[in-house]
Amino acid sequence: MSSVTVGWFEIPVKDMDRAIGFYEKVFACQLNKQVMGDFQMAWFPMDENSKGAGGSLVYHEQFYSTSEHAGCLIYFSSENCEVELGRVEGAGGNVQIPKRLIAEDIGYMGVFFDSEGNRVAIHSRA
Repeated sequence: MSSVTVGWFEIPVKDMDRAIGFYEKVFACQLNKQVMGDFQMAWFPMDENSKGAGGSLVYHEQFYSTSEHAGCLIYFSSENCEVELGRVEGAGGNVQIPKRLIAEDIGYMGVFFDSEGNRVAIHSRA
């Protein structure tokens, strides 16, 4: 395989409405909440004709569990990750790793804990 890309992501949450509020503030977007019995999802906006993976927040009492370091570390793409990292604390999260250079040819990254205790990363070229 010459290229590996993320096809979808799910971020487990304990409180869906709180998590929606957090991500809507950080990324200045609107999530589409879907309730299917005791299973809830909130889809991030996506353009199927663009590059990148779609994904959602997910809540189910028994299917997902969260802790400070549980779950996958996924990377959101950004034009400048410092912008979103600057919104994290005001939205109820904590920045773990401020924007830092990975390498000149790769770009920058930062890591934060969201309102649900998930560890999430952001990547940008600038």
